[in-house]
Amino acid sequence: MQTTDLRIFLAVAATGGLSAAGRHLNLAVMQVSRRIAALEEELGVRLFHRTTRSMSLTAEGEALLPYAHTISDADDNALNELRPQSARVSGTLRLTAPTVFGQSIVIPLLPALLQQHPLMSVDLHLSDQIVDIVGLGLDLAIRVATLGDSELVARKIAPNPWVICAAPRYLDFHGSPATLAELEHHQCVLLRPVLKWPLMIDGHLQKRQLGGRVTANSVEAVRTAAVQGLGLAMLGYWDVVGELASGALVRIELEDALMDDLSVWAVTPTRRYVPARVKVFLDALEQALKKD
Repeated sequence: MQTTDLRIFLAVAATGGLSAAGRHLNLAVMQVSRRIAALEEELGVRLFHRTTRSMSLTAEGEALLPYAHTISDADDNALNELRPQSARVSGTLRLTAPTVFGQSIVIPLLPALLQQHPLMSVDLHLSDQIVDIVGLGLDLAIRVATLGDSELVARKIAPNPWVICAAPRYLDFHGSPATLAELEHHQCVLLRPVLKWPLMIDGHLQKRQLGGRVTANSVEAVRTAAVQGLGLAMLGYWDVVGELASGALVRIELEDALMDDLSVWAVTPTRRYVPARVKVFLDALEQALKKD
């Protein structure tokens, strides 16, 4: 068995399809299909159940999986020991991130990362929607919302608490709320679909409906509206960290309520088949988030 064929086998098993595996490996779908067929012919067994939309492992494929991981990992370890440090990370890192987080946090990491790893490139997909990373053949998703049940592998990178904030000019004119009762008399810029703000009151999470004349469906729009003085906004800390640092927005703390806490999560299709380019990116991201 060729190690290349086993890597393709692992990619198809992890992504559930030929197209997604091909995108993941920078191979044409026909190449992936031929190598899987060749591996099955060599072994004399069928490794995948095939449908028009997906592929799943047969019992024989499940039996091959741990051996394929062992051989692939051993090959990676040997190559990494022999290669120069700069050549160990290569290929295209395909990742998705929320729009504002990607613009504010991810993109500033790239110059140093790409300079350090000249054989690496990045394909960044910015979206505030939850995208199918397996179907799109992505290596990684950065998510800043509460995670639902999933077969994907999630790793917590950093805390990301909700923050109530407003522009200085708004606070100069309307004052700064100190309690829930005062908060209810303020104009709020609302993010669809988070129209009710999650607040920890007496140790219990409650969602409060607040009034506002401006509602938007993107974090960037809500942040911009808040900076323009249109009202109080509730956004994740990493969405407004730059504005808080510059003074464009001011953080507001309530005496009788705390903000619900979110986290920044790194989500990958599988725990075992994680390219080195993903690992070095996550290391850089963790270091950047620790600085603030």
